[in-house]
Amino acid sequence: MSINSDNPVNMYDPTREYYGHKNDIDEAIQTVLNHGKFINGPQVKELEDKLANYVGTKHCIGVANGTDALQIALMALDVGPGDEVITVAHTWISCAEVITLLGAKPVFVDIEDVTFNMDPVKLEEKINDHTKAILVVNLYGHLANYDAIKQISLNHCIPIIEDAAQSFGAIQRGKRSCSFGNISTTSFFPTKPLGCYGDGGACFTDSDDLGYKIRAIRNHGAVKKFYNEYIGVNSRLDTIQASILLAKFNYFQETLDNRNFTAALYTMNLRELEEAEKISLPTVQEKNYHAWAQYSIILNSKEERDQLNTLLKENGVNTSIFYPKPLHYQKCFEYLGMKDGDLPVTERVCDTVLSVPCYGEFRKEEIEYVCNVIKSYFNN
Repeated sequence: MSINSDNPVNMYDPTREYYGHKNDIDEAIQTVLNHGKFINGPQVKELEDKLANYVGTKHCIGVANGTDALQIALMALDVGPGDEVITVAHTWISCAEVITLLGAKPVFVDIEDVTFNMDPVKLEEKINDHTKAILVVNLYGHLANYDAIKQISLNHCIPIIEDAAQSFGAIQRGKRSCSFGNISTTSFFPTKPLGCYGDGGACFTDSDDLGYKIRAIRNHGAVKKFYNEYIGVNSRLDTIQASILLAKFNYFQETLDNRNFTAALYTMNLRELEEAEKISLPTVQEKNYHAWAQYSIILNSKEERDQLNTLLKENGVNTSIFYPKPLHYQKCFEYLGMKDGDLPVTERVCDTVLSVPCYGEFRKEEIEYVCNVIKSYFNN
């Protein structure tokens, strides 16, 4: 295939999905334009009902974006000054940012080197009398070890917030992502497994009390207009975005299956490099169905990762490093006083991880091209 700067292999191309389902998506948007109910229109409630039923929770509450979903979840649990929330440092800043914005302290724990998710053993070591919540991130689309984490949560009576921004559609032991937390959250950012054409997010819960409170907090603390029960925020899911998500949800399983097919082709093509101990490939743990928000390989050193990353880009392959600098190294969290070696697995993964394009419309010949460039690095 012809790959060059004018025709690169992109990390994600939303136009492929759009043109594959253009009529359905255009019709969904036009319906909203016709009725003009752009805020809290009927498509928002329809989407919430469908996603709650899909996940298997009593409540789904649409919000403006995934970051707001996390903040609202913390607010619903009354997290504030003097509290600590345990989370990971190998993730997007939203997780720790919202904790800090509420006056609480993020407490970072290390990750497992196979799933890249929270290490339950390290989690238990960090729990103390100030721990108000455990914020678990399902990184790259693979669910964390919820059997162990939920047992720790129950033992210490500490609620779980499940950050499923990258894992919507994933399954563990028959349960879907967004059903593992006391409150679970997700993002509908365009690159996510179920993505809209702007920002969007949602909170999920089985608790009627928490569901009521989340609905109020997202709308200035009011369930009924002009009657404010809580201090809240303005974070409503846009009706047009909800309509797009409804259209895309009709073929969501096909999207997930295609992502899994893409990942399987990568693994098949790159297995020989793993067997030669040149790279480590992502794995799917037993009784898990992966959403494959990212396909992330691990190199043996930072130098090799950076060299391979440069080579791929020189050959027209856009890649990403999620995440090159862990949160406990970020300037805004210097006040926590953490140092090199505090999170050894996190630090090693951040230095050696590399994500290559992986989405439902990615083509077989593109996968093979990416793999051939990767192989050429080691052959040379």
